[in-house]
Amino acid sequence: MQINKDFTIQKVGALFVAVPVGETSKTFHGMVRLNETGAFLWKLMAEKDMTEEALVEALLGEYDVAREVAERDVHRVVEALQKNNILV
Repeated sequence: MQINKDFTIQKVGALFVAVPVGETSKTFHGMVRLNETGAFLWKLMAEKDMTEEALVEALLGEYDVAREVAERDVHRVVEALQKNNILV
């Protein structure tokens, strides 16, 4: 899974906001709000193709979180991004 290159992410206060650019901005009318953890996962998927397991491992390496929580959170983020056609 990888983030569609037609999205950019910016920090706005304590949140991160992803917005469409280029051709995608013609069909995706909105923005994606992310917390710090969501932005961490987003940036990983923007850099290269990642599996859910690789994202879980990266999350465990960066944050002090239980594996079950990391797996659940990664799955939720990936599911939301897939639902909104942000992953390629």
